[in-house]
Amino acid sequence: MFVKKCLITVLSFLIAAFAVNCKRGSSDAIRVGALFAVTGPASFLGAPEKKTVEMFVEELNAKGGVAGKKVELIVKDTAGNPDKAVSFAKQLIEENRVFAIIGPSTSGESLQIKELCEKNKTILISCAAAEKIVDPIAKYVFNTPQKDRHAVSRIFGMMKKLGINRIGIIAANTGFGKAGKEQIEKLAPGAGIQIAISEVYDKDATDLSGVLTKVKGKKVQALVNWSIEPIQSIVAKNMKQIGLEIPLFQSHGFGNVKYAQAAGKAGEGIIFPAGRLLIADQLPDNHPQKTLLLQYKNAYESRFKEDVSTFGGHAYDAILLLTKAIEKAGVIDKEKVRDAMENIIGLVGTAGVFNYSPTDHNGLDENAFEILTVKDGKFALYRK
Repeated sequence: MFVKKCLITVLSFLIAAFAVNCKRGSSDAIRVGALFAVTGPASFLGAPEKKTVEMFVEELNAKGGVAGKKVELIVKDTAGNPDKAVSFAKQLIEENRVFAIIGPSTSGESLQIKELCEKNKTILISCAAAEKIVDPIAKYVFNTPQKDRHAVSRIFGMMKKLGINRIGIIAANTGFGKAGKEQIEKLAPGAGIQIAISEVYDKDATDLSGVLTKVKGKKVQALVNWSIEPIQSIVAKNMKQIGLEIPLFQSHGFGNVKYAQAAGKAGEGIIFPAGRLLIADQLPDNHPQKTLLLQYKNAYESRFKEDVSTFGGHAYDAILLLTKAIEKAGVIDKEKVRDAMENIIGLVGTAGVFNYSPTDHNGLDENAFEILTVKDGKFALYRK
């Protein structure tokens, strides 16, 4: 009877231990957290990011993983909510004890968890673009989208070619919207651009006719809208409705063809800066990014039956950066991997060719952008 009780006790212990191990994940795996806005108003960003990283990790593990270890991915849907991002980041760090975190999808979320990751010495590779995510530099924080400053610079360069020097600005009341608006206002004087009106709107707005009527009254030559939400499509529609017939420039947050499709005919002619993923097939064969861009584009579109987007590309670059840094470090050590990441040079990604350094945790320059437009509901290189 005693032996039977002991066997039952040991068996119960083993079952409990197995359950705990299943919950926490395999100790032999490299545990990576991912914070994406899979649902909610920023789902055009987060949904393709989640699909991309899951596809990348699946293919990576099928080849044996990285540094001899498989990658265990733990995805949390923040729905674009900064409070949820903080809560999930704490959970990933304290309970799941992740090696690194990829994401969040939006700038507001990324800025909210930046200090948390820095304090806990957890590598964060954000998929959001606001310059403040990596400026000032935080030791453990990196990002993969092109910088706001470079996007603004490319827009101003195109305006100069078009003879535009008097503009209006509207921006969403989000981390991304505010950061972009700040860069536009900062760089405008040096580019010879006069800002006649600068307005902020609610990211959840469903009609911007009022603010656009104010813009129309200022007799501007062009309008710049800075946001990532579906409101981007509404801006184009409202402009047509009130007869505001001027060029509409969007930010690099317009890089999902679903936004152009939602705008319909009103979206024709929208001008915006973006990476080369959206026009990969139009690149010359000797372009350094073309092979990788087409590989990712074809893999994604054949698997998920939808157009690839720059946002999924930002997640691709994030997991690529992490795995390359682990390979470069040659050991699963957070500090050594962080150091290796900070010294990655010439890494071809979807957003451009990355050159990181101790003073640059973004790794891209203005040449990572092309100027695109909407033509027949699709994206094409903009030709003056």
